[in-house]
Amino acid sequence: MIPAVDGRIAVLAVLPISFVFIIVLGRRFIENRQNKPSLPPGPAPLPLLGNILSINTKEPWLTYTQWHAAYGDLVFVRVLDQEAVVINSQRVAEALLDKRSRIYSDRPYVATIEPFGFSINFGFMSYGDEWRRCRRLFHQTFRPESAVKFLPMQMKRAREMIVNLIDDPQHYHSHFVTFSLSVAMSVVYDYQPNARDDPLVRVVEKSLALGFAVLTQEKAFLLKTFPFLLKLPDWCWGSSIKRDARLSTNRTTEMMEVPFRYAQQHMVDNLSLERLSMVTDNLQRMEKQDQASKPILETALKKAATTAMAGSYETTTGTLMTFALAMSTYPDVQRRAQAEVDSVIGRDRLPTFEDRASLPYVEAVLRENLRWHPIAPMCIPHATTSDDVYDGYFIPKGATVICNAWGISRDEKRYPDASRFMPERFIDVDGALTDDDPAEYIFGLGRRACPGRYTADASMWSAIVTMLATVNFSSAKDDQGNVIDFTPQFTTGLTQYLVSLCHSILPSLTIRSL
Repeated sequence: MIPAVDGRIAVLAVLPISFVFIIVLGRRFIENRQNKPSLPPGPAPLPLLGNILSINTKEPWLTYTQWHAAYGDLVFVRVLDQEAVVINSQRVAEALLDKRSRIYSDRPYVATIEPFGFSINFGFMSYGDEWRRCRRLFHQTFRPESAVKFLPMQMKRAREMIVNLIDDPQHYHSHFVTFSLSVAMSVVYDYQPNARDDPLVRVVEKSLALGFAVLTQEKAFLLKTFPFLLKLPDWCWGSSIKRDARLSTNRTTEMMEVPFRYAQQHMVDNLSLERLSMVTDNLQRMEKQDQASKPILETALKKAATTAMAGSYETTTGTLMTFALAMSTYPDVQRRAQAEVDSVIGRDRLPTFEDRASLPYVEAVLRENLRWHPIAPMCIPHATTSDDVYDGYFIPKGATVICNAWGISRDEKRYPDASRFMPERFIDVDGALTDDDPAEYIFGLGRRACPGRYTADASMWSAIVTMLATVNFSSAKDDQGNVIDFTPQFTTGLTQYLVSLCHSILPSLTIRSL
């Protein structure tokens, strides 16, 4: 019995010591928190869950925009165990993501990226050596000085798109996709797609359409909380997420490998290449590298090439879908833009890039198109690599940093009547463009800003100005000639773009008379 009594005495002796130790630690924790600046304001989190029940998980940018009015330009949010800071103004975004890019250039962990095969997109990579290799390869091809040489090809592709659009208007989404990817495929692989139903275009479209649909916040939260779902047998209830992940990975792998093999074979078959693509140019350079570094460089090249296609698909295609909706919904805007095209160019030729500086209202249409429905409403989230203090607020290391592009673009103080499509907001009293360009925040900021921005901008402008010069969009009508009312539906997930309209509400398209 003596050992038992001694054990009880030992426990009784330890308890008060432990109690004192806990009190001391608690006081030190409180003191440390008191010595640090406070976190940015935000909604009160629930224990364990944080603010997840208060967020619209399908369209979280809507919630963050509402919180902007209550808490300001910088909002602190906790989702489960993840701390996040939401930026609701361009001024703060530039101050952090641009001017402090050394701290704000990482990416947060997203549980769906790796299992769904999207680690092939270097835009999702952590900030490090692999990202730098991919970015360097991408930048060599798409930097502003290099992108200029793509302009004739982009205008040529825009005109091919118009021919297809006039000939087969019901499949306008497919024509937009083919145009968007034909530019990227030509630059990256020197692949010239067929005008319709090209097999490689379909490979890319199937992969990205599935990927953007499944890379949702709901699935990311689910996998982070219950990672074992990826290990369930196929017959088990709840295994659908595993099957989606496997299908997505197979399609993204195909999207990366098939066009890359084409470029390799094209280089072998055409030893004296007159035109070098991003892939063939770098493959030739790699022949001079040592054998040990070749596999690393080739993997980086594949990822850089695939990222170029993914970025082109979502940005250009989504913008053109929004343009078709805007022209159908706001016919006065369409008429004013067409009048400017006619006055500058006339009706006996098609626009060229040399006309761009003389078409400020068309430029304003493009800017408003980007603002009205941003393709990536929250850009791609950043993450901090160290603690920071901004404007008196503490931003912890490892926090997810979200630039709420939707909230910036819908700021009523900056853009009155923000839900309306009004290109005039970018034109001053003298008829010149203002200094406000939504591309400065829509394409991201800092070191993680979209490196293909200038090529995407040229593609979008060439397509928009060519459509304005050649066709009219109008609202669809029923058999009695009445306009068919409908509510546009947008996808949710990492990107937001207009869902293809069914034939019953398809915008009407007619050729402009010459």
